[in-house]
Amino acid sequence: MPVETALYDLLGVEPEATEDEIKKAYRKKAREHHPNPDDPEAGSKFQEMAAASVIFSNSLLWSLTPYCVFFSYEILSSVETRETYDRFGMEGISGNGGRGPSMDAADLFAELFGGANFGFNFGPDMRPRRTRGEDTIINYDVTLEDLYNGKTVRMNMEKQIVCQVCKGSGAKGSAKPKQCAKCEGKGWTFIQTQMGPNQIGTSRARCSECGGHGEKLREKDRCKKCKGEKTVKEKNREEIHIERGVPNRTRIVLSEAGDEEPGVPPGDVVLVLKCKPHPSFERSGNDLLTTVHITLSEALLGFSRILVTHLDGRGVHVTSPKGKIIKPGDSIILRGEGMPIYKSPDQKGHLYVILEVDMPEESWLKTVDQPALEALLPPKKPEMDPKPAVIDEVPFEERDIVDFGEGDEGDWEDEDEEDETGEPECRPQ
Repeated sequence: MPVETALYDLLGVEPEATEDEIKKAYRKKAREHHPNPDDPEAGSKFQEMAAASVIFSNSLLWSLTPYCVFFSYEILSSVETRETYDRFGMEGISGNGGRGPSMDAADLFAELFGGANFGFNFGPDMRPRRTRGEDTIINYDVTLEDLYNGKTVRMNMEKQIVCQVCKGSGAKGSAKPKQCAKCEGKGWTFIQTQMGPNQIGTSRARCSECGGHGEKLREKDRCKKCKGEKTVKEKNREEIHIERGVPNRTRIVLSEAGDEEPGVPPGDVVLVLKCKPHPSFERSGNDLLTTVHITLSEALLGFSRILVTHLDGRGVHVTSPKGKIIKPGDSIILRGEGMPIYKSPDQKGHLYVILEVDMPEESWLKTVDQPALEALLPPKKPEMDPKPAVIDEVPFEERDIVDFGEGDEGDWEDEDEEDETGEPECRPQ
């Protein structure tokens, strides 16, 4: 269940809505609420709504409810941003929680209204301040053996740390940054975009000179170690413990092990475990599935042998019941031989085994007394009685089943199809 449902409520859909349902709801709402850049009263409307809300916080988004339909659709129509919103809410989208893709206030406003400027100025102090650094997500491949047995991993990692020479100021000694001449200290500049014939849209973009800070250091005033970047790279070694039975795609969090930034606590390093396909076993929850091939003799007379070499190297010995005939595709369960249960590794799921019967080679048939073998085996099926009125003799030919369906269906013509002119297509006979 999502941590909040405000965007779903805006579109009038349930959190479980499909992509098609979200698209239909967006189209319906878009017809009801459509911001008009040419409306002379639009700017004053936005000013009034903003004045009644906290400075570009979530409350501003909801005070602009009639104009947020597009924004809601943009978030919920993307699998990645919808997942982030469901898990972290608007904090994950805006970057306030430091866990999702962050969006600058001015950029978000421009995204909402298609780059149109209604004379509304947020100002440099109205940017949302992040309370922590961004998380670093690392996808880490593991084997099914790793998840079964557990594993300790030592990883060499590299991250940004605050420069200890300038203490994160980026400056040499007591040098101070100067106001950016391009943006005049605002951190952003106006850009114009052609939106259509005789229509120019104006929006704000982060200043390319100062990177949105509104100020910059002169070359000679920059710290020699970090070159004015405020942070430097550091290599370290982290030890990660993968517990037995941990589910696939588990997130292992190294708290505050992410990149450092001046003035905010570092984010986390998050390892996402991704299990590689196994050649013999398939996992589902705490259970395992494998396929074992047995001989015709074993299918008819039974077996008592090691059927499986398990993920920890153990041999698993199984004896079939006497008098039991095993048919191709039969399955058995080996209780307590599945995956260790996460957080309760002394308990295990079950191992399901599909038994496939291998028929003997033709060369073996030449070495046995076939009449004696036929006398031992069950009798052949008798001829059909009564026989059909017409019987065709067809030659026996071996063929791979993958060739099934490879006919000339691609040349099939629908008699009801019409050509581009709208007239039925005529073909010479």
